[in-house]
Amino acid sequence: IRDVTGVLGGTDLAAVLGGWDTIRPALEGELASRPAAPLDSVQLHAPLRPVRNIFCVGKNYSDHVREFGRSGYDTPERSEAIPEAPVIFSKATTSVTGPFDDIDPHHGVTKELDYEAELGVIIGRGGRGITRERAFEHVWGYTIIDDFTARDLQRLHKQWLLGKSLDTHCPMGPYAVSADEIADVTALVVESRVNGELRQSAPVADLIFDIPTLIETISAGITLLPGDIIATGTPAGVGI
Repeated sequence: IRDVTGVLGGTDLAAVLGGWDTIRPALEGELASRPAAPLDSVQLHAPLRPVRNIFCVGKNYSDHVREFGRSGYDTPERSEAIPEAPVIFSKATTSVTGPFDDIDPHHGVTKELDYEAELGVIIGRGGRGITRERAFEHVWGYTIIDDFTARDLQRLHKQWLLGKSLDTHCPMGPYAVSADEIADVTALVVESRVNGELRQSAPVADLIFDIPTLIETISAGITLLPGDIIATGTPAGVGI
């Protein structure tokens, strides 16, 4: 771990992502000269605190659509039908926590908690009306998200914001990597384990609505900002 605060001055992380093409050469030139600390000597926080609510995508893997439709938590009219368009909801910024931090169980608020491993897409260059052909030009990089969910709240309120947004219910990280580190994002495999037992495993290629489609859909009428995060959906194998 190397502290590059002196290279960046008072710049916040969203500004770093937005100006990455200019900032990156300075970082690469200075990195080797910065004192290094062992990874196990620091506590890792979430890679970034998003500037606003995380854009999340529901029911974006076919097998998960079917398991959620059978679970009793979805509305009957939706059932196991594959969505005709991306299902977009959000998680509050206050749900974000470190990758290894404890989850607050919120006793008295919920009794039915669940995990959902997801690939997170981090926006670098903002914009509105982004076409799918140019979508990856706006991606800074990627991280890992657990879309922790209070299923009973999700069912009770007939929408997903409250059930998805409780404090500490968005562990993120441990790392964020720039897009050039990933030769083919569709070849990545999203996995989760509970007490060492593999529960979820599916390639990003299995997304019903791929990353360019998600960026095009969200940005059609909403300006994406540097530091925005899109959680792309979870595969089958969640607790329900």
